[in-house]
Amino acid sequence: MPRQKAKSIPVTDLAVQRARRGDLQAFREVYTAHVGRIHALSLRMTANPSLAEDLTQDVFVKAWRKLGSFRGDAAFSTWLHRLAVNTILDALKRERRVELPPSSRAWIPATTPAFELERAIAGLPAKARRVFVLHDIEGYTHEEIGKFMGTTAGTARGQLHRARQLLREVLS
Repeated sequence: MPRQKAKSIPVTDLAVQRARRGDLQAFREVYTAHVGRIHALSLRMTANPSLAEDLTQDVFVKAWRKLGSFRGDAAFSTWLHRLAVNTILDALKRERRVELPPSSRAWIPATTPAFELERAIAGLPAKARRVFVLHDIEGYTHEEIGKFMGTTAGTARGQLHRARQLLREVLS
C-alpha cells in the first residue's frame, strides 16, 4: 500500500504552537509573517502612520498575552485579524483622536491608481473610512461592523454608501 504524505503544516502554524508554549523566537516568526497585514489594516483605518505603528504594536502585545485563548477553531490569521480590528476600534473610541487634515496625508504617494485609491480612502471621514475598510476591503458584514462600532447594521450600510459616494466623487 502506498504511503500517504503527511499533511504539511504552514510554518506560522508551527510557530503559533511553539509561541503558545512561550517560545519568543517562534512569536517573532509569527510577528514577521503577519505584521504587514496588521499594519496595513491599522493604517487604512486610522489614516495616521504614527498611530498605525502604535496600534500594530498594541495588537501584537495583546496577541502575545492572549495566545492561550487561541483555540485553533479558526486560522490563526483570522483570530489575529479579529483581535486587530477590536484593538484598533477600541483605541479610536477611547482616544477620540482628532482626524488629520487631508494635507497631512502626504505619506501616500500618488504615482499609481492604487495609491490614488489609498489616498482617497485616507481622505474619507473617519466613520465612513472604517466601515469602508471593514466591509469592502476586509469583508466583514454590516452586522459585524455594527457590533464592532457599537451601532446598527443600518448605520453601517449608510456609512458605507456615503464612503462609496465620496470615493466616486474624488476618483472621477
